[in-house]
Amino acid sequence: MMELSHSLTLNEEALAQLPPAKRPIFVFEWLRFLDKVLEAAHKSDIKECQKQLVAQLVGQMNESPGPPTRKLVARCLATLFSVGDTFLLFDTINKCNDVLKNKDDSPSYLPTRLAAVTCIGAMYEKLGRMMGRSYEETVQILIKALRNAESQLRIEIMMTLEKITAGMGTAAGNVHKDIYKAAKMGLTDRALPVRCASALCLMEMTKHAPFMYTTEIENLSQLCYRAFDNSNYDVRCTVAKLLGVVLATTQNPPKEFVKGNSKGGAVKLMSLDEALTVLLTGFLRGGNSFLKGTGEMIKGSSSVSREVRVGITQAYVVFVQEMGALWLERHVSTLLAHLMELVASPKAITSHVEAVYSRKCVNFILRATLGRMIGEKAQAAACKEITQLIIKHMNTVDVSGEGTKDGGEGGQHVLVCLLQELGCLMESLSTTSSTIILDTHLNLVDAVVAVLLHPSSAARLNAAWCLRCICLALPSQLHPLITRCCDRLDALKSSPEAIAGYSCVVSALVGCVQKTPLGIPHMRGKVLFNIAEELLRSASQNSRLSLHRTQAGWLIIGSIMTLGVGVVRGLLPRMLLLWKNSFPRSSKEIESEKARGDAFTWQVTLEGRAGALASMHSFLLHCSELAAEDTVRRLLLPIEAALLMLSCIAHIVKQYGQHLKASTAMVRLRLYEVLALLPPQSFESHYTSILKLLVSEFTLAESGANTTTSLLRSMCHADDSVILGTWLHHTHHKAIEDQLQPNSASGSGALEHDPTYLYRPLPEGEAIAGPLPLGVAVIDASVVLFGQMFPLVANKHRLKMLNLFGDMIRAAKSQRQEAVQMNIFTAVLSALKILSDNKASFGQDDVKKAATALLLGGLIHPNSTLRCASGEAIGRMAQVVGDPRFVAELAQNSFDKLKSARDAVSRTGHSLALGCLHRYVGGMGSGQHLSTSISILLALAKDTTSPVVQVWALHALSLIADSGGPMFRSYVEPSLALLLELLLSVPLHTAEVHQCIGKCLQALITTVGPELQGTNSSVVMVRWSLLCGCGLVQEHPEPLVQAEAIACLQQMHMFAPRHVNLSSLVPMLVKKLSCNHLLLRRAAVSCLRQLSQREAWEVCEHALNLAQSSEEQDQGLAMTETGLPGLLFGLLDTETDCVLVRHVHHTLTSMLQALATSHLTLWLTLCQEVLTNTVESSTNDGNGEMGEEIADDDMVQIHTGGDPDPHPTIPPRWTTRVFAAQCIAKIIQECENSRAHFDLALAREMQATKLKGDYLVLHLSEVVRMGFMGATSDSDELRLEGLHILHLIIDRFSHVPEPEFPGHVILEQYQAQVGAALRPAFAPETASHVTARACEVCSAWICSGVARDLNDLRRVHQLLVSSLAKLNKGNTKGLYNESAATLEKLAILKAWAEVYAVALKGVNGNEKVDGDCDEDERPESDSGMQSSEESLLSLVQPELVALSKSWLAALKDHALLSLPPEFSSQLPHDGGAFYSNESIENVRPYYRSAWPPMLYAAALWLSSGGFDNALEEEEGDASPTASTVTSSSASSPVKTPESINKDRFYLLLGICLEWLCSPVHSDDPERSVVCLRSLETLLSSHWPAKLVGPNSSLTSEIATVMHRQVLSSDHTDVHQSAVTVVTLIVKAAQQTLDEEKRKKNKHKEEKPANQECEGCEADLLGEGKESGEINTAQSLVFTALQVCLCTLVRHKPRLAPQVVASAPSLLAPPRHHTKPHQLDSLLASTVTLLTALPDLCSPAGGVAILPTVLYLLTGVLRECGSKNSPSPNTSSTPTLTSVVLDALANLARHPYARDPRSKDQWCSLLQSALASIIDLSKTCEEERITDEVVVLQGIAQLILHAPPSVSRPHNLQYPAINLFKMATQHQHFSVRIQCIQTLESIFSHTDSEISTPYIHALAPRILEYLHETHTSISTQAELQLITESLSAMELLIPRTLAEHRSELVGVLVGLMVGALQDTNRLSSVNQPTRQLHQYALGRLQKIGPQYPQEFRTVLTSKPELRLRLEGALKGQQEAKSKVDASLAQDSVQHQPTIKLKRDFSNFASKT
Repeated sequence: MMELSHSLTLNEEALAQLPPAKRPIFVFEWLRFLDKVLEAAHKSDIKECQKQLVAQLVGQMNESPGPPTRKLVARCLATLFSVGDTFLLFDTINKCNDVLKNKDDSPSYLPTRLAAVTCIGAMYEKLGRMMGRSYEETVQILIKALRNAESQLRIEIMMTLEKITAGMGTAAGNVHKDIYKAAKMGLTDRALPVRCASALCLMEMTKHAPFMYTTEIENLSQLCYRAFDNSNYDVRCTVAKLLGVVLATTQNPPKEFVKGNSKGGAVKLMSLDEALTVLLTGFLRGGNSFLKGTGEMIKGSSSVSREVRVGITQAYVVFVQEMGALWLERHVSTLLAHLMELVASPKAITSHVEAVYSRKCVNFILRATLGRMIGEKAQAAACKEITQLIIKHMNTVDVSGEGTKDGGEGGQHVLVCLLQELGCLMESLSTTSSTIILDTHLNLVDAVVAVLLHPSSAARLNAAWCLRCICLALPSQLHPLITRCCDRLDALKSSPEAIAGYSCVVSALVGCVQKTPLGIPHMRGKVLFNIAEELLRSASQNSRLSLHRTQAGWLIIGSIMTLGVGVVRGLLPRMLLLWKNSFPRSSKEIESEKARGDAFTWQVTLEGRAGALASMHSFLLHCSELAAEDTVRRLLLPIEAALLMLSCIAHIVKQYGQHLKASTAMVRLRLYEVLALLPPQSFESHYTSILKLLVSEFTLAESGANTTTSLLRSMCHADDSVILGTWLHHTHHKAIEDQLQPNSASGSGALEHDPTYLYRPLPEGEAIAGPLPLGVAVIDASVVLFGQMFPLVANKHRLKMLNLFGDMIRAAKSQRQEAVQMNIFTAVLSALKILSDNKASFGQDDVKKAATALLLGGLIHPNSTLRCASGEAIGRMAQVVGDPRFVAELAQNSFDKLKSARDAVSRTGHSLALGCLHRYVGGMGSGQHLSTSISILLALAKDTTSPVVQVWALHALSLIADSGGPMFRSYVEPSLALLLELLLSVPLHTAEVHQCIGKCLQALITTVGPELQGTNSSVVMVRWSLLCGCGLVQEHPEPLVQAEAIACLQQMHMFAPRHVNLSSLVPMLVKKLSCNHLLLRRAAVSCLRQLSQREAWEVCEHALNLAQSSEEQDQGLAMTETGLPGLLFGLLDTETDCVLVRHVHHTLTSMLQALATSHLTLWLTLCQEVLTNTVESSTNDGNGEMGEEIADDDMVQIHTGGDPDPHPTIPPRWTTRVFAAQCIAKIIQECENSRAHFDLALAREMQATKLKGDYLVLHLSEVVRMGFMGATSDSDELRLEGLHILHLIIDRFSHVPEPEFPGHVILEQYQAQVGAALRPAFAPETASHVTARACEVCSAWICSGVARDLNDLRRVHQLLVSSLAKLNKGNTKGLYNESAATLEKLAILKAWAEVYAVALKGVNGNEKVDGDCDEDERPESDSGMQSSEESLLSLVQPELVALSKSWLAALKDHALLSLPPEFSSQLPHDGGAFYSNESIENVRPYYRSAWPPMLYAAALWLSSGGFDNALEEEEGDASPTASTVTSSSASSPVKTPESINKDRFYLLLGICLEWLCSPVHSDDPERSVVCLRSLETLLSSHWPAKLVGPNSSLTSEIATVMHRQVLSSDHTDVHQSAVTVVTLIVKAAQQTLDEEKRKKNKHKEEKPANQECEGCEADLLGEGKESGEINTAQSLVFTALQVCLCTLVRHKPRLAPQVVASAPSLLAPPRHHTKPHQLDSLLASTVTLLTALPDLCSPAGGVAILPTVLYLLTGVLRECGSKNSPSPNTSSTPTLTSVVLDALANLARHPYARDPRSKDQWCSLLQSALASIIDLSKTCEEERITDEVVVLQGIAQLILHAPPSVSRPHNLQYPAINLFKMATQHQHFSVRIQCIQTLESIFSHTDSEISTPYIHALAPRILEYLHETHTSISTQAELQLITESLSAMELLIPRTLAEHRSELVGVLVGLMVGALQDTNRLSSVNQPTRQLHQYALGRLQKIGPQYPQEFRTVLTSKPELRLRLEGALKGQQEAKSKVDASLAQDSVQHQPTIKLKRDFSNFASKT
């Protein structure tokens, strides 16, 4: 039906057919369609129907349209007249005017009037001066209508007046005054939206009416102050904007005004000071006029309302923003001075709370301007200005406390503001601030330190905070500052200010240690503890200082606790003693305390006890693992004493005065905080006394003030922000808007309230610590503790407390009642939350009843927050009770109330209660109430008379829809119908209703879910309605509502992406990025984040289209060619909200992953702009500014074009640059999928052939430049990222050849950049973690082999050499924690280890270990490479002795640190070689990352000579590290080389095995390979082999670990190394066995015994002994067999025997693709290992394992045969096959095959193997082996090498002969050739018994073939076959009996002569024939002399042969004697062809 609405004119028949309820939607859809069509239409399209259209639109005005409809009618009319003819324009305006003149005031006529006003506005806005003079009458009518208009109409009229002003511009100057008068009235209208509309109207007028910013400014500002009174957030924002804009216009008037002014005469504009004074006046005096309040002013009593202050604060920000960043940079000092004047004024600081609020306002202004608007360079300049101001202020303060009180009270607040801003700026500048901090002229740190002696505590605390920020920015300042302050504390012991000030700084600085990357030296904690202890001890000596010393001591101790377990563990005993002594030990002592003392001693005592409890709290928070049972028990003693003391403190306070109240409250606060962290069961016996305290605390029993807790809002659900207004916390104005919240003290946090916040961790997203006032903090703490304890107490106590709460609430009156009720509800809510989290029960019925009665009372409380809390509590309670009956009662109760109640309060409360019940019980638990709840809520939502009820009802509906799940599905349609009806009718100014509608729509979309993609009509209708609803919500002007609309569309996109129109959504989102409202920006970025995860490409395209379509950019972010990514990078510089920044990061990352490889240039350019912009812009700026300042005013008048942009974009901040650098690293990683990115030749070829494509390698110079810029920047974070980029470049590009210079690599040209980037990182002042990262890059660069020349290498090498000096020093500069030194030293050692490994690899000439690089990579450079690595070794050699010791020492440290915790007592007490005991926890990760390269290097060093020269080295060097390496104990001071070597070997072996055995490590194959390679290296040298061999348990242990590696790892490298290690172990065991046999044989008598018997007994030493039984638990042979089986089966699953096939994990092939040559070498080494195993056994043992060995060998043989499908051209046998054949031969030849004890079984097993091999070619088709040659070769090996008895039986011999027969007739020549080659080996066997049967069977076949072959042959293969056959027959001559020999020779000679050609024809035959001729001739010449007799006989008997032979010989002679030239020419022609062919065939076989 709705499709019918899409027509140019309204389809009135279709409309008439619809039911009345659907008509408004139909009309709305038509208008939406019309709106889109008209924009794009041409005049001609509309011409015929324009008259009808106008009539229809005007007709719609009279149909009483709702707000969205009337907006669309107006827009369509305006567009229609601007596109079509204007002939009906004035007629339409008159119609509208008539509607307004109509006197009908009835509500039913109101929509028509509103529509008329809206239409007028839209037409004036769109058509402007085309409207002629009609505006005069219209304006008069509108203003007249204002007088008695209803508020909606007033809003609409103000908006229309604004549009008329905008449309007509200066042309309507004659009515400006009238409009101004009307708007002035509107500014103080009682309806707040009218104020907003009036402010916007006035803002528009400011552009066109000069009187606004000249004569009227005073009146206007007064009006604005008045407008702020009783305003809401929107009004404050809008009016502040008006005031800011008007004042900014006085400084920057429009150009027209300036021109007109210069002609006409002087209208004076305000000066900057006057403009600022306007704001100052408002801030200090508010709306009172200048004359009225003088009397009060003198008395100083009239305080300005907070709303005005907050409004003015926003106006300040708007003013500065309008003036622009450039203006701000130039006027920082003016602004600062002005704001300081403001905060120093007595009127701003009438009380402490007011002062705090005023400070917050000033800091808000500074944060919003200095913090967000200007770049880092300008911020640094601002820091200097602030520092100068601080110095100036401190000069007026008399530190001694007497003398001039110049600044008075205000001075301290000025300092607080300056210090806070300075701290924030410093922290945001991070390490880039080093230049200012280290600037000796400025002495910034000194200036701040001077404030520490200020008489006011607020100033001191904030100075401490500021120093903390400075140290967070520049951690190298941290330790020197702490030391300096400790010294000052010592020097100024007698000054109370000094003690207070310096102790604050120390605690603040120690508290921030955990946030710095490198910490402070460990000893500092102990030193500070001593200082604090001394302060506490000396407190009682001097009464003037006792309070300060006590506070200072405990403050420092509390901060020491933040250093963590490492520091605190050693101090714990002293701590426990201090805590114990701070409190009385017994009730007796308490009594005696009460009796003595005075007010002052009590104050000191209470402060001391509060301090002790504060340090306990800090201990429990930061060192919870030290709080074992015993410690907790000892902590409870002081706590019990505190409880006792508090029970009788009231008496003392009465006695000594009320000023002790604060100290007592502080003790209570600290006590509650401590108890909240202790395990509750530990203080079970004190529950009653603690609960009494808590209840009296938050029910205000003891207190007169009506203090409320600040936690109530946070206890409620985050989704309830609509009804609570907590969304304000997500605006930029949170910092100041908090002041206006109703509950007490919110937003008044300040450090003076609680100094421990100096060291407490800050919650995320907060810049400044702001503890709340003590009164509020105590109640908060009591509420939290009550929540934790309530679930633990017995029912009777619960009942008692709940009843008490009810009584307390009833007893209190008015405001006090509300305060008590708020606190009680918060406490109960907190208890319910914990009950439901712990799944605990609520208690018996009476407890439930009491709680229900209490909570239901709150539902009808006038305070909305309380109602919300009650609803929440009822929901939680239903969840805890979990009884359906209880839920039903609650729900029924609310139903009844809602049906009867008429007042808004109970309706809102009970509707929320229903929502919360559903929220917490879920759809299933509350299903039966669903329909009733929904019908009631839908009815309430229609109640247009009360928007509040609508809001709460809709909110509850959204909760039900959210929790209802599929049960809600049937209610979607009715709910949706209601929502659309409301959207079309609810007035726009009730934004909350629209917001709730948005929430409901989201819930409905989720309910329908994926069904939304469906196509059946009902789903289509729902989807259409939902999209229509989203569109309606999106049209709303309010940012919060728009944010909901975006969330709806985001949800829609999740379920039905096809139906969300990205082409309109994306541009809308991009526009929202520049809006002022944080929540809306968050929503937009969050939506973009989701879109970019799915459709990054489309999103970027649509965003770019936006840039091209709209030339006139709105304010805000400008879209450039970098598109959306560029825009988002820009956003990162201005955004301070951490959530938003995180989402921008995610969005950019998603886009990068999707688009980086396809749009490489764009992304690299973008990142490059971000990284390089700062440097360039700052240099230009500097030059520009000087010039501009000189000629500022003249410039403007001469040429306006040359104006600098007042709002320049901010140069990227360091955080953005860090992110850009991370992006570059990600881009490099993203490019890894394609080889062209890393191969210059390929990239150029691709570009040339495909004419497109963009490859990383083509941008290498840019990427290197960016890495270099990052690595040399002034921000540590950026340096780390820059070095990381360089590391990636070296990794990825070091092997890329340079096509233009063969033999060189592409990176060689960047040597200078790399060297220059690394040098600064090794400077002494560089932080350790940066140096450590640079070491990695150094080693990568040296190892990459890019720098060939030694001199080039030396630059980088020198850096590493210089760093070696750090190894011997104790610590790095004493600035950081010892762990930083460890980090740096380990990085240096790791780098050297990597370099050494590469150097040694080069010298040993090992082929590349990684098989990754292709054979043809850098072929020419091999020799160069070799020399470079040799020279590399010469660079390492001088340092090697020291390095090797350090490596071993570091490895020993690592080994100690990786011991399990239960061995911690065995660790050395004084730490290791490179770590101190205290920093153990911190250094573990450093060792974890550094040990593998050092392990490998140490193994290499030991095996290349380290083992041999242990002795000399021991004597020659007695350095401290050496002693730690060899762990010499007192008993054996001198160690033998043997024991040194043993220690070293077992250390390395232990580290390897520990890693390989640990279950967590299987997923890190690289480390496993390093361990295995190190083991290989160790075991391949002589000494360890001697050590390992005899130790049978160790060898089998190592082999078992290798078995595990093969099983668990998926990497071929790991398997290869494991097999190699086992091979080495077997070899070592074999050597030991041989040695033992040799010894045993020596001992035998010298009697000559036959050979066989001599071996007898010695052989029995092998495994298996006499019996042949192998003990599988300890056997090396068995484990090695397992390794072989596993390796073979993992890679060739077909080998698996039946048993293994049942274990699928074994058969799982490795997940990683293995290259064929790697796999072959792995299998070959496994086969070799297999064959070596029988040697380790006794004869019987050998027989026991032989079946397994043979089974696997025949299996591999089968695989070899089937592996390469018939490829007849492979002439050379592949290596694996040859290895298997050798293995078979070795087993056949084995001594045990001929040993009498084993030969029978051995031979029978060999027969089985032979039979199996023969069977291979017989098996059925699919298992049939494809390569017959392999079978034949296998048979031949066994025939040739085994004892004759093996192959003699006929059932083996005949099949074998048959196979050979078949092979000689094979269709492929290659098979026949190889068959004959194999036969040759059998024919020539010495044992005639073996060879004869084969000769008999096969020689005739061969002869037969030779006879059949014609003399003409065509291919090389035929030639080869003939020659092989002839040589095989030749072999038979010597074996023939003499009498038959001449026959054989005759046959052969006949064949050979037959092959000779006629010499004259020789040149004309083909090459093979000619070669055969040469071969035959050569052989004949050999045979003749060998068998002269037979030869002669043959030739004489066959003369034709003789003639032929003679002819051939003659031809040969002639050819020789012919001229050499012809021969040379001939060879030139023929040689190349032969050579080429030979080479080519080889090449083919390799691949």
